[in-house]
Amino acid sequence: MTPEQYVQQKAAASGSSFYYAFLFLPKQRRAAITAFYAFCREVDDVVDEVADPAVARTKLGWWQAEVAKSFAGQPTHPVMAALMPLVPEFGIEQRQLQAIIEGCQMDLEQTRYLDFPGLQRYCHLVAGVVGEVSASIFGQTDPATTRYAHTLGLAFQLTNIIRDVGEDAMRGRIYLPIDDLQRFDVKAHEILNRVHSDRFVALMRFQAQRAHGYYDEAMAALPPADRRAQKPGLMMASIYRTLLREIESDDFAVLHQRVSLTPLRKFWLAWKVQALGMT
Repeated sequence: MTPEQYVQQKAAASGSSFYYAFLFLPKQRRAAITAFYAFCREVDDVVDEVADPAVARTKLGWWQAEVAKSFAGQPTHPVMAALMPLVPEFGIEQRQLQAIIEGCQMDLEQTRYLDFPGLQRYCHLVAGVVGEVSASIFGQTDPATTRYAHTLGLAFQLTNIIRDVGEDAMRGRIYLPIDDLQRFDVKAHEILNRVHSDRFVALMRFQAQRAHGYYDEAMAALPPADRRAQKPGLMMASIYRTLLREIESDDFAVLHQRVSLTPLRKFWLAWKVQALGMT
């Protein structure tokens, strides 16, 4: 299997909303975003799939070294072998890939966040930086687009957090800020035991409103000159925001199930943005 085949398989197998946005890109940009997304999946999977934190730390340390070696011209992993030839063309920097690994390391060290500013730091590393790199690959021309990309990444991550409350609880993690839990009188043990209540729903409605606010802020921040180039991000926004609305309409039944959209619906939402410009 070639490095290019490896990253294609990695991206397709995830079933992610991101994959559907890649389908409409020109070949070279599609190759770059696929390799970059495969990198993100590799490091994220270390945290989600390795049960022993010490082993996970060692694996992330290996990835830090692999990124450094790759930028020195010596990639060994197929993901880095696929990505590195595209790095100069799309301005991808080592610091960006290292920041994403740093965000994954936070998952090994921290299972709670005191307040939203603390959570924002985590979201910046695992989603904002991803948005920044993606915007560059998609064809960013205006520096102001970086703010849009970071804000949209934050909206995506907040949507993920809302969707995954139950799954994260089973891993002993709560990403909802502690001061938000206190505000709505929801106890940490209730989240960990996946207790659905009116107080939980009120807490989650607040989280959803916050996410919607960042979607709106991102859309307002996107410079008109880059709107066409950033269509893949707008496709993802349409898919993610539709998912968020599904969760809201289902009364935040996220503690015991993972709410998702069908592949056909994701493709339809992506196509509408591509063909009709509808978000």
